[in-house]
Amino acid sequence: MSASLLHRLGILAAFALSTACGGAGSTSPNADGTAASDIKVDGSSTVFVVSEAVAEEFQKAERGVRVTVGQSGTGGGFQKFCRGETDINDASRPIRPTEIEACKASGINFFEVPIAYDGIAVVVSPKATWINDITVDELRALWAPDAQRKVMRWNQVRKGWPDREIHLYGAGVDSGTYDYFTEAIVGKEGASRGDFTASEDDNVLVQGVSSDELALGFLPFAYFRENQQRLKVVPVDNKKAEDGDGAIVPSFDTIRTGTYQPLARPLFVYVSEKALARPEIQRFMDFYIANAATLAEEVGYVQLGDEGYRLVGQHFKTRRPGTLFGDGNSQIGMTIEQLLAKERH
Repeated sequence: MSASLLHRLGILAAFALSTACGGAGSTSPNADGTAASDIKVDGSSTVFVVSEAVAEEFQKAERGVRVTVGQSGTGGGFQKFCRGETDINDASRPIRPTEIEACKASGINFFEVPIAYDGIAVVVSPKATWINDITVDELRALWAPDAQRKVMRWNQVRKGWPDREIHLYGAGVDSGTYDYFTEAIVGKEGASRGDFTASEDDNVLVQGVSSDELALGFLPFAYFRENQQRLKVVPVDNKKAEDGDGAIVPSFDTIRTGTYQPLARPLFVYVSEKALARPEIQRFMDFYIANAATLAEEVGYVQLGDEGYRLVGQHFKTRRPGTLFGDGNSQIGMTIEQLLAKERH
Protein backbone atom coordinates (compact mmCIF):
# COMPACT_ATOMS: atom_id res chain seq x y z
CA MET A 1 0.00 0.00 0.00
CA SER A 2 1.42 3.43 -0.98
CA ALA A 3 2.38 6.05 1.59
CA SER A 4 -0.04 8.45 -0.11
CA LEU A 5 -2.96 6.03 0.32
CA LEU A 6 -2.03 5.36 3.95
CA HIS A 7 -2.03 9.12 4.59
CA ARG A 8 -5.49 9.44 3.10
CA LEU A 9 -6.91 6.46 4.97
CA GLY A 10 -5.54 7.95 8.19
CA ILE A 11 -7.20 11.28 7.43
CA LEU A 12 -10.55 9.65 6.78
CA ALA A 13 -10.37 7.43 9.86
CA ALA A 14 -9.57 10.35 12.14
CA PHE A 15 -12.30 12.51 10.66
CA ALA A 16 -14.88 9.72 10.76
CA LEU A 17 -14.15 9.20 14.47
CA SER A 18 -14.48 12.93 15.23
CA THR A 19 -17.77 13.24 13.34
CA ALA A 20 -19.18 10.10 14.93
CA CYS A 21 -18.44 11.42 18.40
CA GLY A 22 -19.66 14.93 17.71
CA GLY A 23 -22.69 14.20 15.55
CA ALA A 24 -21.21 16.00 12.56
CA GLY A 25 -21.59 14.56 9.11
CA SER A 26 -25.27 13.74 9.68
CA THR A 27 -26.48 15.86 6.77
CA SER A 28 -28.47 13.62 4.41
CA PRO A 29 -28.97 13.87 0.67
CA ASN A 30 -32.22 15.28 -0.63
CA ALA A 31 -34.91 12.89 -1.92
CA ASP A 32 -33.86 13.63 -5.51
CA GLY A 33 -30.31 12.52 -4.76
CA THR A 34 -28.76 16.01 -4.84
CA ALA A 35 -26.59 17.22 -2.01
CA ALA A 36 -28.43 18.73 0.95
CA SER A 37 -25.72 21.34 1.31
CA ASP A 38 -23.28 22.85 -1.17
CA ILE A 39 -19.99 24.54 -0.35
CA LYS A 40 -18.80 26.80 -3.16
CA VAL A 41 -15.05 27.35 -3.55
CA ASP A 42 -13.44 29.36 -6.37
CA GLY A 43 -10.34 31.41 -7.13
CA SER A 44 -6.68 30.63 -7.73
CA SER A 45 -5.74 27.92 -10.22
CA THR A 46 -2.61 27.38 -8.11
CA VAL A 47 -4.51 26.70 -4.89
CA PHE A 48 -7.21 24.80 -6.81
CA VAL A 49 -5.29 21.53 -6.67
CA VAL A 50 -4.99 21.73 -2.86
CA SER A 51 -8.64 22.62 -2.33
CA GLU A 52 -9.73 19.93 -4.78
CA ALA A 53 -7.75 17.30 -2.83
CA VAL A 54 -9.22 18.53 0.49
CA ALA A 55 -12.74 18.56 -0.97
CA GLU A 56 -12.36 15.03 -2.30
CA GLU A 57 -11.32 13.66 1.09
CA PHE A 58 -13.90 15.69 3.02
CA GLN A 59 -16.77 14.46 0.86
CA LYS A 60 -15.81 10.84 1.47
CA ALA A 61 -16.58 11.40 5.15
CA GLU A 62 -19.52 13.81 4.68
CA ARG A 63 -21.69 12.27 2.01
CA GLY A 64 -24.48 14.81 2.40
CA VAL A 65 -22.21 17.76 1.57
CA ARG A 66 -21.12 18.65 -1.95
CA VAL A 67 -18.04 20.81 -2.38
CA THR A 68 -17.59 22.44 -5.78
CA VAL A 69 -14.15 23.90 -6.55
CA GLY A 70 -13.72 26.30 -9.47
CA GLN A 71 -10.73 28.22 -10.78
CA SER A 72 -11.39 31.78 -11.94
CA GLY A 73 -7.97 33.07 -10.91
CA THR A 74 -7.29 34.85 -7.63
CA GLY A 75 -8.67 38.19 -8.83
CA GLY A 76 -11.68 36.72 -10.59
CA GLY A 77 -12.40 34.60 -7.54
CA PHE A 78 -12.32 37.62 -5.22
CA GLN A 79 -14.85 39.37 -7.47
CA LYS A 80 -17.28 36.47 -6.95
CA PHE A 81 -16.43 36.16 -3.24
CA CYS A 82 -17.01 39.86 -2.57
CA ARG A 83 -20.38 39.67 -4.35
CA GLY A 84 -21.39 36.84 -2.03
CA GLU A 85 -21.49 34.26 -4.84
CA THR A 86 -18.99 31.87 -3.19
CA ASP A 87 -18.27 30.74 0.34
CA ILE A 88 -14.48 30.36 0.08
CA ASN A 89 -11.89 31.95 -2.18
CA ASP A 90 -8.55 30.34 -3.00
CA ALA A 91 -5.76 32.90 -3.38
CA SER A 92 -2.09 32.79 -4.35
CA ARG A 93 -1.56 36.33 -3.01
CA PRO A 94 -3.05 38.36 -0.16
CA ILE A 95 -6.35 40.17 -0.67
CA ARG A 96 -5.93 43.72 -2.08
CA PRO A 97 -7.27 46.87 -0.39
CA THR A 98 -9.67 47.39 -3.32
CA GLU A 99 -11.00 43.85 -2.80
CA ILE A 100 -11.38 44.47 0.93
CA GLU A 101 -13.44 47.56 0.10
CA ALA A 102 -15.57 45.59 -2.36
CA CYS A 103 -16.28 42.98 0.31
CA LYS A 104 -17.06 45.69 2.84
CA ALA A 105 -19.50 47.34 0.43
CA SER A 106 -21.36 44.02 0.17
CA GLY A 107 -21.34 43.49 3.94
CA ILE A 108 -18.94 40.55 3.72
CA ASN A 109 -16.50 40.00 6.56
CA PHE A 110 -13.86 37.36 5.97
CA PHE A 111 -11.20 35.26 7.64
CA GLU A 112 -7.79 34.68 6.05
CA VAL A 113 -6.23 31.20 6.40
CA PRO A 114 -2.67 30.49 5.13
CA ILE A 115 -2.51 26.84 4.04
CA ALA A 116 0.87 26.20 2.36
CA TYR A 117 3.86 27.72 0.61
CA ASP A 118 4.67 27.75 -3.07
CA GLY A 119 7.51 29.14 -5.11
CA ILE A 120 7.44 30.76 -8.52
CA ALA A 121 9.87 28.90 -10.76
CA VAL A 122 11.73 30.62 -13.58
CA VAL A 123 11.94 28.09 -16.38
CA VAL A 124 13.43 27.57 -19.83
CA SER A 125 13.63 24.72 -22.30
CA PRO A 126 16.22 22.00 -21.63
CA LYS A 127 17.57 23.02 -25.06
CA ALA A 128 18.53 26.44 -23.63
CA THR A 129 22.07 25.45 -22.69
CA TRP A 130 23.19 29.10 -22.79
CA ILE A 131 21.49 30.01 -19.47
CA ASN A 132 22.35 28.50 -16.07
CA ASP A 133 21.26 31.23 -13.64
CA ILE A 134 19.67 34.67 -13.57
CA THR A 135 19.71 37.58 -11.13
CA VAL A 136 16.70 39.49 -9.83
CA ASP A 137 18.06 42.60 -11.54
CA GLU A 138 18.17 40.73 -14.87
CA LEU A 139 14.61 39.49 -14.36
CA ARG A 140 13.57 43.09 -13.64
CA ALA A 141 15.34 44.25 -16.82
CA LEU A 142 13.38 41.63 -18.76
CA TRP A 143 9.92 42.19 -17.27
CA ALA A 144 9.73 45.89 -16.33
CA PRO A 145 7.11 47.91 -18.29
CA ASP A 146 9.77 50.06 -19.96
CA ALA A 147 11.45 46.94 -21.38
CA GLN A 148 8.66 46.56 -23.91
CA ARG A 149 9.93 47.14 -27.46
CA LYS A 150 13.37 48.01 -26.01
CA VAL A 151 14.81 44.86 -24.43
CA MET A 152 14.22 42.45 -27.30
CA ARG A 153 17.38 40.34 -27.55
CA TRP A 154 19.03 38.14 -24.95
CA ASN A 155 22.47 39.77 -25.19
CA GLN A 156 20.86 43.04 -24.00
CA VAL A 157 20.21 41.35 -20.65
CA ARG A 158 23.62 39.71 -20.14
CA LYS A 159 26.74 39.90 -22.22
CA GLY A 160 27.47 36.49 -23.70
CA TRP A 161 23.85 35.44 -24.02
CA PRO A 162 22.62 34.91 -27.61
CA ASP A 163 22.09 37.83 -29.95
CA ARG A 164 18.65 36.43 -30.64
CA GLU A 165 15.05 37.40 -29.97
CA ILE A 166 13.56 37.05 -26.47
CA HIS A 167 10.34 35.01 -26.11
CA LEU A 168 8.60 35.42 -22.73
CA TYR A 169 5.77 33.41 -21.14
CA GLY A 170 3.91 34.08 -17.92
CA ALA A 171 0.70 33.88 -15.95
CA GLY A 172 -2.34 35.88 -17.09
CA VAL A 173 -3.11 39.26 -15.54
CA ASP A 174 -6.02 37.85 -13.46
CA SER A 175 -3.67 35.38 -11.80
CA GLY A 176 -2.28 35.80 -8.30
CA THR A 177 0.96 34.33 -9.65
CA TYR A 178 1.25 37.29 -12.05
CA ASP A 179 0.47 39.73 -9.21
CA TYR A 180 3.06 38.23 -6.88
CA PHE A 181 5.76 37.89 -9.55
CA THR A 182 5.44 41.51 -10.68
CA GLU A 183 5.49 42.82 -7.11
CA ALA A 184 8.48 40.67 -6.14
CA ILE A 185 10.54 41.32 -9.28
CA VAL A 186 9.46 44.72 -10.63
CA GLY A 187 8.47 46.22 -7.29
CA LYS A 188 4.83 46.98 -8.10
CA GLU A 189 1.94 44.56 -8.44
CA GLY A 190 0.71 44.37 -12.02
CA ALA A 191 3.64 46.35 -13.45
CA SER A 192 4.95 44.42 -16.43
CA ARG A 193 5.75 44.62 -20.09
CA GLY A 194 2.77 43.48 -22.13
CA ASP A 195 4.48 41.79 -25.05
CA PHE A 196 4.63 38.28 -23.61
CA THR A 197 2.51 35.17 -24.04
CA ALA A 198 0.12 35.16 -21.08
CA SER A 199 -2.13 32.31 -19.99
CA GLU A 200 -4.13 31.27 -16.94
CA ASP A 201 -3.46 27.67 -18.05
CA ASP A 202 -0.04 26.56 -16.85
CA ASN A 203 -0.06 23.73 -19.39
CA VAL A 204 0.00 26.35 -22.17
CA LEU A 205 3.09 27.91 -20.57
CA VAL A 206 4.81 24.52 -20.25
CA GLN A 207 4.12 23.71 -23.89
CA GLY A 208 5.38 27.09 -25.13
CA VAL A 209 8.57 27.23 -23.08
CA SER A 210 9.57 23.58 -23.45
CA SER A 211 9.60 23.73 -27.25
CA ASP A 212 11.56 26.99 -27.65
CA GLU A 213 15.25 27.38 -26.75
CA LEU A 214 14.86 31.19 -26.71
CA ALA A 215 11.89 31.21 -24.31
CA LEU A 216 11.78 32.01 -20.60
CA GLY A 217 8.72 31.87 -18.40
CA PHE A 218 7.48 31.76 -14.83
CA LEU A 219 4.95 29.40 -13.26
CA PRO A 220 4.17 27.81 -9.87
CA PHE A 221 6.85 25.48 -8.50
CA ALA A 222 4.36 22.60 -8.27
CA TYR A 223 3.71 22.80 -12.01
CA PHE A 224 7.45 22.81 -12.71
CA ARG A 225 7.81 19.63 -10.62
CA GLU A 226 5.03 17.98 -12.61
CA ASN A 227 6.85 18.85 -15.84
CA GLN A 228 10.51 18.73 -14.85
CA GLN A 229 11.29 16.28 -17.66
CA ARG A 230 10.16 18.95 -20.14
CA LEU A 231 11.54 22.07 -18.44
CA LYS A 232 14.78 23.36 -16.95
CA VAL A 233 14.56 25.49 -13.82
CA VAL A 234 16.78 28.58 -13.67
CA PRO A 235 18.33 29.33 -10.23
CA VAL A 236 17.68 32.91 -9.07
CA ASP A 237 20.33 35.10 -7.46
CA ASN A 238 18.86 37.78 -5.18
CA LYS A 239 22.30 39.38 -4.70
CA LYS A 240 21.65 39.80 -0.96
CA ALA A 241 24.04 38.30 1.58
CA GLU A 242 21.28 37.34 4.03
CA ASP A 243 19.68 35.12 1.38
CA GLY A 244 22.80 33.04 0.90
CA ASP A 245 25.53 33.16 -1.71
CA GLY A 246 24.87 32.73 -5.38
CA ALA A 247 21.82 31.58 -7.29
CA ILE A 248 19.22 29.52 -5.41
CA VAL A 249 17.27 26.62 -6.89
CA PRO A 250 13.61 26.38 -5.76
CA SER A 251 12.99 23.27 -3.67
CA PHE A 252 10.79 22.20 -0.76
CA ASP A 253 13.58 23.20 1.62
CA THR A 254 14.55 26.57 0.09
CA ILE A 255 10.89 27.60 -0.23
CA ARG A 256 9.93 26.54 3.32
CA THR A 257 12.92 28.28 4.91
CA GLY A 258 12.54 31.40 2.80
CA THR A 259 16.00 31.01 1.22
CA TYR A 260 14.48 31.13 -2.26
CA GLN A 261 13.85 34.86 -2.36
CA PRO A 262 12.06 36.83 -3.53
CA LEU A 263 9.91 34.17 -5.20
CA ALA A 264 8.76 32.04 -2.25
CA ARG A 265 5.16 32.88 -1.28
CA PRO A 266 2.31 31.75 0.96
CA LEU A 267 -1.00 30.40 -0.36
CA PHE A 268 -4.37 31.16 1.24
CA VAL A 269 -8.03 30.39 1.50
CA TYR A 270 -10.50 33.10 2.52
CA VAL A 271 -13.85 32.18 4.08
CA SER A 272 -16.72 34.57 4.67
CA GLU A 273 -18.09 35.07 8.16
CA LYS A 274 -21.62 34.34 6.91
CA ALA A 275 -20.52 31.06 5.35
CA LEU A 276 -18.62 30.03 8.47
CA ALA A 277 -21.85 30.25 10.47
CA ARG A 278 -22.96 27.09 8.62
CA PRO A 279 -21.85 23.97 10.55
CA GLU A 280 -20.77 22.08 7.43
CA ILE A 281 -18.45 24.91 6.37
CA GLN A 282 -17.03 25.12 9.89
CA ARG A 283 -16.29 21.39 9.67
CA PHE A 284 -14.80 21.80 6.19
CA MET A 285 -12.45 24.56 7.36
CA ASP A 286 -11.41 22.57 10.45
CA PHE A 287 -10.73 19.60 8.16
CA TYR A 288 -8.77 21.82 5.74
CA ILE A 289 -6.48 23.24 8.43
CA ALA A 290 -5.97 19.85 10.11
CA ASN A 291 -4.98 18.13 6.85
CA ALA A 292 -3.41 20.92 4.79
CA ALA A 293 0.13 19.75 5.52
CA THR A 294 -0.43 16.21 4.22
CA LEU A 295 -2.61 17.07 1.25
CA ALA A 296 -0.66 20.15 0.14
CA GLU A 297 2.59 18.19 -0.02
CA GLU A 298 0.83 15.29 -1.72
CA VAL A 299 -0.11 17.56 -4.65
CA GLY A 300 3.31 19.21 -4.84
CA TYR A 301 3.17 22.22 -2.53
CA VAL A 302 5.25 23.03 0.53
CA GLN A 303 4.07 22.59 4.13
CA LEU A 304 4.11 25.53 6.51
CA GLY A 305 5.69 23.30 9.15
CA ASP A 306 4.34 22.19 12.54
CA GLU A 307 4.75 25.59 14.17
CA GLY A 308 3.19 27.32 11.19
CA TYR A 309 0.05 25.17 11.30
CA ARG A 310 -0.17 25.50 15.07
CA LEU A 311 -0.15 29.30 14.75
CA VAL A 312 -2.65 29.20 11.87
CA GLY A 313 -4.99 27.04 13.95
CA GLN A 314 -4.73 29.41 16.92
CA HIS A 315 -5.30 32.43 14.68
CA PHE A 316 -8.37 30.86 13.08
CA LYS A 317 -9.89 29.97 16.47
CA THR A 318 -9.74 33.61 17.55
CA ARG A 319 -12.13 34.45 14.68
CA ARG A 320 -10.26 37.67 14.02
CA PRO A 321 -11.53 38.94 10.66
CA GLY A 322 -9.39 40.66 8.06
CA THR A 323 -5.89 40.11 6.74
CA LEU A 324 -2.33 39.96 8.03
CA PHE A 325 -1.42 42.13 5.02
CA GLY A 326 -3.25 45.34 5.88
CA ASP A 327 -1.40 47.49 3.35
CA GLY A 328 -2.11 45.08 0.51
CA ASN A 329 1.57 44.25 -0.02
CA SER A 330 2.76 40.67 -0.01
CA GLN A 331 5.43 41.16 2.70
CA ILE A 332 8.12 39.71 0.45
CA GLY A 333 10.69 37.75 2.45
CA MET A 334 8.59 37.12 5.59
CA THR A 335 7.31 33.67 6.53
CA ILE A 336 3.79 33.02 7.79
CA GLU A 337 5.24 32.09 11.18
CA GLN A 338 6.93 35.50 11.39
CA LEU A 339 3.78 37.35 10.35
CA LEU A 340 1.55 35.50 12.82
CA ALA A 341 4.05 35.91 15.64
CA LYS A 342 4.33 39.62 14.82
CA GLU A 343 0.54 40.02 14.90
CA ARG A 344 0.34 38.50 18.40
CA HIS A 345 2.68 41.14 19.84
